Amino acid sequence: MVPPAIATYYEPFVGGGALLFELAARRRFQRAVISDANRELILCYQAVRDRLDEIVEALDGYRYNEVVYYETRALDPETLSPGERAARLIYLNRVGFNGLYRVNSAGLFNVPFGRHPPTIAIYDADRLRAASAALQNVEILCRDFEATIGAATVDDFVYFDPPYVPLSRTSNFRAYAQGGFDHAEQERLAAALRRLGARGVRAALSNSDCATTRALYRGLPRPERISVRRAINSVTSARGPVGELLVRSFEF
Repeated sequence: MVPPAIATYYEPFVGGGALLFELAARRRFQRAVISDANRELILCYQAVRDRLDEIVEALDGYRYNEVVYYETRALDPETLSPGERAARLIYLNRVGFNGLYRVNSAGLFNVPFGRHPPTIAIYDADRLRAASAALQNVEILCRDFEATIGAATVDDFVYFDPPYVPLSRTSNFRAYAQGGFDHAEQERLAAALRRLGARGVRAALSNSDCATTRALYRGLPRPERISVRRAINSVTSARGPVGELLVRSFEF
């Protein structure tokens, strides 16, 4: 669904940025605008783009150790420099349980220590350098998705990868950032996708494949069901393929 040439690539729920970095590696866009509700993640991306040496220096001081992990988790990120703050997040995400990012009601990171091989690498310098290079022509924002895509034109491409509609009560994960993304937000997002189509802006969206999403996106062209492997589940045997729905703003 991704056009071969893109003036500006927009991703308002960037998360781990898998598509962003793939398209950057293939030089598919001239510039990009990304955003996310997770402020800590956005500050980390900005630091990787602008303060890579400071991040690497801070990461070199970390090691795989449970005491160090909980001491680092207890640090107030507001007291750290931008590079130290990004290094803290990278370390916690790398060493914490299952690569999970989760915060409590106060917005504090609360993922427990993960059990990894003692020789686990805290970071990959080559990947960090590649990420920093890819982010050089990227505007990085912590902003609502509608504000992020407001300037999108027919020469651009927008990809929405929002918090998914939960398939069950236990899959309703809301601890990624303070606030939430309820059904009203899902409806607002579906309306934004339709408005992009009315303006001739190419856009694609992924979400759970369920009755709720089928109703939300009814009338949009050719919803496509795909199977995606998920690596996080409290039951190991349940970590496997799940159905997702891909829709687009119009036929392009």
